[in-house]
Amino acid sequence: MGNIYWLASYPKSGNTWMRILLTNYLRNADQPADINSLDGGPIASARQAFDDHVGIEASDLTQDEIERYRPFVYEQMSAQAKEALYLKVHDAFTYTPYGYPLISKAATAGVIYILRNPLDVAVSFAHHSASSVERMVRKMGEADFAFVDKPQRLHNQLRQKLLTWGGHVTSWVDEPGLRVRVIRYEELHADTVAAFSRVIHFCGLDDDPARIAKAVQFSRFEQAQKQEAEHGFGEKMPGAESFFRKGQVGSWRAELTPELVEKLIADHAPVMRRFGYLNESAELRY
Repeated sequence: MGNIYWLASYPKSGNTWMRILLTNYLRNADQPADINSLDGGPIASARQAFDDHVGIEASDLTQDEIERYRPFVYEQMSAQAKEALYLKVHDAFTYTPYGYPLISKAATAGVIYILRNPLDVAVSFAHHSASSVERMVRKMGEADFAFVDKPQRLHNQLRQKLLTWGGHVTSWVDEPGLRVRVIRYEELHADTVAAFSRVIHFCGLDDDPARIAKAVQFSRFEQAQKQEAEHGFGEKMPGAESFFRKGQVGSWRAELTPELVEKLIADHAPVMRRFGYLNESAELRY
């Protein structure tokens, strides 16, 4: 078993909140962690980490060649780690053109998959990307949707294949040989202490109620908003007003037209039903 716990999610599903919670828990300090200095290392798609571990600049390689090396980058990171790493990843769980899992199973200790209602994801993702909600709803239903897939531009991240929203979810949770814990954003929002305690237990960390409660208090959404307002946040996309916008459950009800809701359900109903976002009568639960 490797040393990496992957904090896996489709974008704008609560991944950063989970990283803040873990950072505050692991540091166990007397004040909230700086949101611009979170524990866990770079996102799995970070170009600089790739260049450092491979010894060849990603800019000299094709997209497929980069993906050939990425599994071995994670194996090196895992082998060099003196303790567990908690790394953010937005890539779907896919295989390289050479037949290897892009996210090496040998490097993996476990996967915390953060899941969020795709209707809320569409709204949050659109704001994050300074894009229209209509475009984001369409993109979430495209099997070839990817981040940073324009090779003519040099980005600080590598290509990330997202697939459809539902395809992203099942790529991780149904992959054989992975130890996966699914945490729904909605349960994390409703009872953060209980949901985060399940994460702590899954990772084999000390299940100390006082320490968990303090981490939760230091990780409140309002605290992250305050820090961003005062100091900015390095992960905010250019053009977006803020990264920590609302963090609510059900905000889609005020921002999605009935036509967009209908398309999202049509595109993702099986996975939505499987994880409780639709009941047996096809009624939305959140």
